Amino acid sequence: MKELNKSDPGILFMSKPLNGHHALITGGSRGIGASISNALAALGASITIISRDIDKLKLQARHLEKKFKSSVFYTSADITDGNQIKDSFAKSVASNGPINILINNAGIGKSMPFHKMNLEFWNETISLNLTSTFLCTQQVYETMRKDGYGRIVNISSTVGLRGYPYITAYSASKHALMGLTKSLALECVRKGITVNAICPGYTETDLVTNAIDNIVQTSGKDVNEVKTEIENMSPMGRLIKPEEVAESTAWLCLPSSSSITGQAIVVAGGALM
Repeated sequence: MKELNKSDPGILFMSKPLNGHHALITGGSRGIGASISNALAALGASITIISRDIDKLKLQARHLEKKFKSSVFYTSADITDGNQIKDSFAKSVASNGPINILINNAGIGKSMPFHKMNLEFWNETISLNLTSTFLCTQQVYETMRKDGYGRIVNISSTVGLRGYPYITAYSASKHALMGLTKSLALECVRKGITVNAICPGYTETDLVTNAIDNIVQTSGKDVNEVKTEIENMSPMGRLIKPEEVAESTAWLCLPSSSSITGQAIVVAGGALM
């Protein structure tokens, strides 16, 4: 792997400012994760994508290799399983070198009225949205500390900054993720590592489509009514595009973004949190 340029302010204006960097994206086979992998590959990073869907992983890997000429490693794993995470990260390092950019993107956004919620539903949400971030970050943190450089971006949500009905478990997991982000950022603030969160509003992804379906099923509302309500949560009156989230994420991953840490960057069309 090429030597990293950690300090030159002019690096922002290079065509490939992430040359020599290795970015790992969880949930990287589709939606926001795939868009982030595109953005980072376009900036020159080597890419590892992890998800459970091996077929979608293969398609996204081929796309990255063909369009961006990227060095790509992909692997299917359950990121709530510590052993699978450890194995996947070790294989990615063997393929592309030390991971200096980690995007904790994989998550679940199921909705359910609180009075119908059981412990299994709660634990599944907390495990995938919060515990997986802890487990994945553990795999890269010591190397980043040793190297004196790292970028960690946690994909949260506006739900991590305010509450919404019918998604108590999801909101709790994303609020906790914000606490993890802010606390860890201060813990490593002098180690050359930044830790930030991106908080998208409702975005054009399968997760939102599934959330709309769940709201329809649990509330009895018309699907078009629910979709319109969600779109109107943004002053722009539309859903956010995955590419918009990806561009903001990529900016936080640049070497020149070294003084931005512990932040919650809201990408929500002007919605005030």
